[in-house]
Amino acid sequence: MHILVITDSYPPEIRSAAQLMKDLADGLKERGHRITVATSYPKYNLHGEQKYFVPIILEGGISVLRIKTLPHHKVNFVVRGIAQLLLPFIFFSHIKKHIKEKIDVVIIHSPPLPLSIAAYKVKQYYGAKFILNLHDIFPQNAVDLNILHNKLLIHFFEYIEQTIYRKTDFFVVPSEEHKTFLVNNRALASEKIRVIPHWIHINSFGERKASHVFRKKYNLENKCIFLFAGVLGPSQGLEFVLRVAERLKTISDIHFLFVGDGTALPSLLAIKERRNLSNVSFYPFVDPEKEYPLLLNDVDVGVLCLTAKNTTPAVPAKLMGYLAAGLPVVAFLHKESGAHSIIKEAECGLSCLSGDEEGAVQMVKQLYSERALLSAYGARGCAYAKNHFDVSVCIDAWDRHIRDLV
Repeated sequence: MHILVITDSYPPEIRSAAQLMKDLADGLKERGHRITVATSYPKYNLHGEQKYFVPIILEGGISVLRIKTLPHHKVNFVVRGIAQLLLPFIFFSHIKKHIKEKIDVVIIHSPPLPLSIAAYKVKQYYGAKFILNLHDIFPQNAVDLNILHNKLLIHFFEYIEQTIYRKTDFFVVPSEEHKTFLVNNRALASEKIRVIPHWIHINSFGERKASHVFRKKYNLENKCIFLFAGVLGPSQGLEFVLRVAERLKTISDIHFLFVGDGTALPSLLAIKERRNLSNVSFYPFVDPEKEYPLLLNDVDVGVLCLTAKNTTPAVPAKLMGYLAAGLPVVAFLHKESGAHSIIKEAECGLSCLSGDEEGAVQMVKQLYSERALLSAYGARGCAYAKNHFDVSVCIDAWDRHIRDLV
């Protein structure tokens, strides 16, 4: 059947959502479906020099429609809000222009939620079944972070949320906590929701073996490195990690390494300089396929962080990469995050509530003092990931649910 995947980001952009949607498109194609992807023109978090991208091209047997939009990343929240409201109409006009044949299923990745309007318009125009791949609960998450506080705007976006949920034929969410939240707080029918977790290419990481490439590059040889890799944004609440780092400055072997970019980067750099945090360093994104596995092999512990302001479920996708690489985990997360239960069940590391500064400091100290046990944590995490998060297992589940729906 013909499946249209609508996503805000897609490779060559380096974002976890971009890679997830690329994997989904590739996996469904391998299972016999015809796939078209509609996505934004690549602008952000590109590895290497930016290239020119044609509007529509066949990439590995998948038609990729790249659409120029207003800036909606690395801009202030007012500009972002306006751009996101225009997104669905810009997307749909290009979809209608370039796709003349029948679409059986449209899959939309959210966030951003307003883009889901484009999927609904595809459902109306092409008669497609509408699947909402819902990761963030908007606008509640924006309200939690004080990004959205105007009551009229909140009611407006809640109206969009309610409308989209009513028009959706099927929901896919990454955790049981997401499903429970939607059933209990959004009155959605349980049978319309399927849980398919974030996935990872287990085999792409290979055997855990340090290359020392990044230790040398970042001048961190002989350090116990705690790595946060990914988007540096408001929902991560990474100021908390810097407070933990400040309390651990006296242990010279412990180093906190941030590899990524985002709107929070300038404020984090300012905190580092103001507090003279010599045990903290920041570097840009690395190539997700060629360099990221090497980076994970060169560090000791993977860090997860989500601000305690969050009240909606969330599972950071980077957790799966850490586990696949056999990297033990330390996590500072709000209580609604499904990652707490994953870490506990996998026995792959330690977690506490974000905001519990004393608990976080003690966990870092414990993992540092138990360095001989880190490989055992990592091995258990990798075994768990193979059983639960391997890409083939998760895409098989997607394929089954799509066929059942249609």
